[in-house]
Amino acid sequence: MRSKFMFLLYEYDIFWAFLIISSFIPILAFLISGLLAPIRKGPEKLSSYESGIEPIGDAWLQFRIRYYMFALIFVVFYVETVFLYPWAMSFDVLGVSVFIEAFIFVLILIVGSVYAWRKGALEWS
Repeated sequence: MRSKFMFLLYEYDIFWAFLIISSFIPILAFLISGLLAPIRKGPEKLSSYESGIEPIGDAWLQFRIRYYMFALIFVVFYVETVFLYPWAMSFDVLGVSVFIEAFIFVLILIVGSVYAWRKGALEWS
């Protein structure tokens, strides 16, 4: 049993190496930028905006809810279509039943987008 478990661990050596390296790269980037970046504190750095222009007016602006709805619908449908990628990669192995399930999934996405379109959620202005 132990040799079988050790064999499974060796199969994932590349995964663990990738995970460790991909974790250390951002940490290393932050450490290097923290050491090399100049630190200047002053009233300009402490202001709301660092562009050099004095802020005019209130920082709380109301946006129309339509922009948020548009963004949410985009994100939902984009994330849902990402789920089709693993299905497409293993399409030849899965068979007809999974094809029917994916077809129903795409049909639900189409019905949802038509519903959002009819409600006017996809209109920008």
